Amino acid sequence: MKTENKSSATISAKVPEMVHDDVDTAVNKTLQMVDECERLLSDLELKKNRLNIKVIERNVVNDVVTPKSKSKAKNRAANQAALQLLMETYPKVFNRDNVRPLKIGIQDDLIAEEKVAKNKIKRALASYVRAPQYFRSLQDGADRINLLGEPQGQVTAEEAEHAKGKLKEFHQHRREIQRENEKQQREIEKADRIHSKLDQLVALNKR
Repeated sequence: MKTENKSSATISAKVPEMVHDDVDTAVNKTLQMVDECERLLSDLELKKNRLNIKVIERNVVNDVVTPKSKSKAKNRAANQAALQLLMETYPKVFNRDNVRPLKIGIQDDLIAEEKVAKNKIKRALASYVRAPQYFRSLQDGADRINLLGEPQGQVTAEEAEHAKGKLKEFHQHRREIQRENEKQQREIEKADRIHSKLDQLVALNKR
């Protein structure tokens, strides 16, 4: 009988110890989970910052003041100014609202007339004929025009096919840029959602 009472007393003494050990284990696991959550939050914040930097860099790349970007911006401005001059000098030939194929050799004709400086003619033509609107105008059999705006020659099937390829490349490049921007935006939004959930979890475990 005494042995049974002693055994019962021993078990009763061990129960609080076991409960205490379980509580300590649970607390330790909770603390570990909080530490892990905080580590994940830190990693996500770092990833988000990197993504934001990428997006910002992509959006302002043309505005960053570097010798290369300044040179590109200067060239673009010069090209547009030259094209504007050509449109004002030859309104029947160069028109953004009614783009038509130009006759083969029109650059030589422009230079010969000497109404616009040679370097500006080259700049303007390079900008004009590389625009998507111009590629779209190069349809098989379409009339080409001279400096008077009159038909002189036609677009061949081969030229039309080449223009289609260039237009396809142009749109493909634009889609790639758009997809990359959308991908980065989705990654930022995903990081925001995970960040918010981990914040909530850490807050709950710290109560």
